Amino acid sequence: MKISSDYTSNRAWLRDVVGNQPMILRSVSALEYLQLFVGYFSENKVEVYALEESSEENIRCYIIEDLEAIEYIRFENVLCSSPSQAVNDMLSDFEHSDETALVEALSKYYYSHEESFSGLNIKKENQKRFEELKDWAINYFEVG
Repeated sequence: MKISSDYTSNRAWLRDVVGNQPMILRSVSALEYLQLFVGYFSENKVEVYALEESSEENIRCYIIEDLEAIEYIRFENVLCSSPSQAVNDMLSDFEHSDETALVEALSKYYYSHEESFSGLNIKKENQKRFEELKDWAINYFEVG
């Protein structure tokens, strides 16, 4: 099994695990690839949207009928959920999501977009949870 600490970066690890496959990185894996979340040392689980299950034990597949139903970005040989898709996925399943990864990603998004969330398209059903997390995300990296 390939783990992140075997590579120089989480991005290189994710590229090697899912590159050239009909899969779209999702949730925390997408945030890591987008460099909105730093990730964890020796990470081994990868979350993807896929048309069928993977034979790789460390790939958690969320089976969908059509990859085109997901908002994604192509980075050479890797398909990755867009920031809006990844954030909405995590907000809609917040109880099972990595809260730290989500808040850090929102913070990095905010500061890399001229202190604005305006480029994120938050679904109506996720708006309340997003509003609850906004201030925490804005202040996430403040010291003191």
